[in-house]
Amino acid sequence: MTARSFKHRATRALALAAATSLAGLGLAGAPAFAQAQAPAPAAAQPDLTHLPPLPNYQPKKTAWGDPDLRGGWPIDSLGGLPMQRTVEQGNRVFLTPEEYEKREAAMERSREAADKETKSNKLGMGNWVEMTGAGRRTSLLIDPQNGRLPELTAAGKAANAAGRSSWVRGQTFDWVTDFDSWDRCISRGFPASMMPFRYNNGIRIFQAPGVVVVALEMLGTRVIYTDGRPAPASNVTAWMGESRGHWEGNTLVVDTTNLKSDMAPINMATIGGLPNNTLPTGKDAKVHERFTLADADTLVYEMTYTDPQYWTAPWTIRMDIPRNDGYEFYEYACHEGNVQIRNYINSSRAERAAEAQKTAAVAAKPAESAKKQ
Repeated sequence: MTARSFKHRATRALALAAATSLAGLGLAGAPAFAQAQAPAPAAAQPDLTHLPPLPNYQPKKTAWGDPDLRGGWPIDSLGGLPMQRTVEQGNRVFLTPEEYEKREAAMERSREAADKETKSNKLGMGNWVEMTGAGRRTSLLIDPQNGRLPELTAAGKAANAAGRSSWVRGQTFDWVTDFDSWDRCISRGFPASMMPFRYNNGIRIFQAPGVVVVALEMLGTRVIYTDGRPAPASNVTAWMGESRGHWEGNTLVVDTTNLKSDMAPINMATIGGLPNNTLPTGKDAKVHERFTLADADTLVYEMTYTDPQYWTAPWTIRMDIPRNDGYEFYEYACHEGNVQIRNYINSSRAERAAEAQKTAAVAAKPAESAKKQ
């Protein structure tokens, strides 16, 4: 059995229960908040555009008195939830019963794929893709109200079109600057790293006096200082930025600045995100986050991204994340041996050399024919 097969088997029951409870099927033992979030059938609740407010849950405290957010909060249970709604869904926060039934059938196929591969002695995408659910929400985005990303500015459109990445079809490669930060196994970008992907969706929160640490299974660990220290000068940048947090009641509020420009804030890793990973981060980009426990087993994560250089308006996502302390992290090896960048460059140059040789041969034919005449 592969490590990933084991991981699927070890976490499938809990992940399936979490995904199902978030979908509002009311299973015994499902978090109370998850059940409350699911709208009633359309006949009983025709308004699917309303997102219920957070309950006034009082979490347990750490030994030093802060709300205790520690634990495993993997976002594989939201892996099938798209970034954006369809235009037809309008302002609906929740799916219709018919839409949910269709989505849940697709999620069930994804949940079963690993077991099917293992039983047939095969290793394929079923053992790699760890999307275990999506719930009843129509999109990660809750603002703008239509659940669609706002327009890019003129500068944003130009930068996106000029960006370089391995995801750009037909692009040539000559140096590391022809690749995005994820290609180079540096970072998926921020806040992209907080959004679901097909695999390695582990998030684990640790706390100590004056600090909250968010460990990511894929490329990175965030250190959020809550001791009042200021962020460094704006010319000091980092892939995850500089995060400073404070407590507003039981909510951890985090503001992140000092982000590197040569990374994508969202990318094709998240369903419905921007393609190609080519949009950079603006020099004044900021990320505002809120971490709130809705109950002992549900962490509500809200994030607003503001970048006036490249976006015409801010946008906000929300994820209701079920606790899963049994989720295990596995190494995200990315490109082992660090050879893929070189391979891309070598193959791109070889391909162009062969094409140039072919073109030269075609051009030489008329000259040879003229000599013979």
